[in-house]
Amino acid sequence: MSAWPIRLYAACDELVWALRLNLAWIVFTLAGGVVLGIGPATVAAYTLARRHARSEAPRLWPEFAAVYRREFARGSLLVLPPLAVAGVLYGNHLYFSALGLGTAPPGLVTFAGLLAVAAVTAYLLPMYVHYDLRPLACLPKASRLALARPASTVLLLFVFTAVAFAAATFPFLALTLAGGAWIQLDTWLCLRFFAENEAHLHPKGIR
Repeated sequence: MSAWPIRLYAACDELVWALRLNLAWIVFTLAGGVVLGIGPATVAAYTLARRHARSEAPRLWPEFAAVYRREFARGSLLVLPPLAVAGVLYGNHLYFSALGLGTAPPGLVTFAGLLAVAAVTAYLLPMYVHYDLRPLACLPKASRLALARPASTVLLLFVFTAVAFAAATFPFLALTLAGGAWIQLDTWLCLRFFAENEAHLHPKGIR
């Protein structure tokens, strides 16, 4: 019985953290005029999510601001290209769907492209904040990892779809929780996938 209050407290603590992370991400994205702000704000959110997943206790607002300033240019270079590609693919998919071609080859190709971008991006951002890599070096590595770990990739896409569905069904979640929840879940899962991949590539006892 004593375990339930502890678990409930931990769940509430994670919920509050996701709410705060989501708020900081929105505030700093708007501070950069959305287009210039979303890149560094997203990198800052993933940086703090990584620290939280490693049981650290970062000071949210000052440390978020510090990462935001430091990663202003590199964050945009990392985040804006996949967002632009996803936006074009999504627009094309809506166009084909409006023409009744959503299940025809053009609609299926754009949908598959959206899934591929989502899968690679799900690895891309946690990888950037976890490893010492340049933004342009992360893309091919994230793409290879998405292909090399299909089960992990499917799990990430399932979690992303669940969060997106919840946000679409309950719009208030999109403003209060969805972004922070996805960033924290994505980071938590990817840190474990990275550890498993490193253990597979470098087994103990092998030099």
